[in-house]
Amino acid sequence: MFKKVPAALAAGLLTLVLTACGGGDAGSGGGSDRITLGFSQVGAESGWRTANTKSVQEAAKEAGIDLKFSDAQQKQENQIKAIRSFIQQKVDAIAFSPVVESGWDTVLKEVKDAGIPVILTDRAVDSADTSLYRTFIGSDFVIEGQKSGEWLVKEYEGESGPVNIVELQGTTGSAPANDRKKGFGEAIAADPKFKIIASQTGDFTRAKGKEVMEAFLKAHKDIDVLFAHNDDMGLGAIEAIEGAGLKPGTDIKIITIDAVRDGMQALADGKINFIAECSPLLGPQLMDLVKKAVKGEQIPQRVLTEETTFTPEQAKTALPDRKY
Repeated sequence: MFKKVPAALAAGLLTLVLTACGGGDAGSGGGSDRITLGFSQVGAESGWRTANTKSVQEAAKEAGIDLKFSDAQQKQENQIKAIRSFIQQKVDAIAFSPVVESGWDTVLKEVKDAGIPVILTDRAVDSADTSLYRTFIGSDFVIEGQKSGEWLVKEYEGESGPVNIVELQGTTGSAPANDRKKGFGEAIAADPKFKIIASQTGDFTRAKGKEVMEAFLKAHKDIDVLFAHNDDMGLGAIEAIEGAGLKPGTDIKIITIDAVRDGMQALADGKINFIAECSPLLGPQLMDLVKKAVKGEQIPQRVLTEETTFTPEQAKTALPDRKY
């Protein structure tokens, strides 16, 4: 059990101020023309998330925006505390990647009442009141799942079944976990030979992915395919598969999502068979939206990122110029 700490102390520990350049007070509370952005990140659970954080920090500096950054350590209560801290600090805008989809209406109503525009990044919320945020920038996770399932259907075209699949889901209740599972399921649903025989969360981490895959391998001797909701869980699963004396990518076909460098290298090496890209480089687009939102300009309620898919040969070509 964790010991409770006073709310004021928790907020102070959570919020790390990263000043883009120059000194002095910033934001609406400091009498400066510079924009102050409060950003609450999910955590640092994966290579994707680390690249996403770096993109936001570098883009803020480039855009001349003062960034107040908070790491939620994958806990919704930490994000809610951080957002309330941002309100108290009178930032000009708030952006965050929600840990889970539900439970945001109360704090977002507080932000709205304070007159601060909110931008959702990477992950959505399930609130019926879309006036609580200005826009959502990120991937279409359902499409990522669909692309993964479509590749699998094509890979086994003309073959008889069954094709036994195990699934490493992302954080329970999160938008990418819910949507990737939905999209993948829809893509394979028409062919009864595809059977998901086990599905469990790996929390988007390499360590948990390895742990859960080890359990899958002990419980099931006839696994044909692994679908991992991100590269890091897939990379952890590869360790488990190799530890069991099997060959990843051959004995068990592996599909992942993200396309971070480590995942792409495993793809190029033939240990992963297919990756659907989910770009973490949202920083520049986010800063552009922040500036427009603060000025009260019209912005789309949904902004999609451009992404692709990779096979092993495509990964070999892309790796030398990969930015993350």
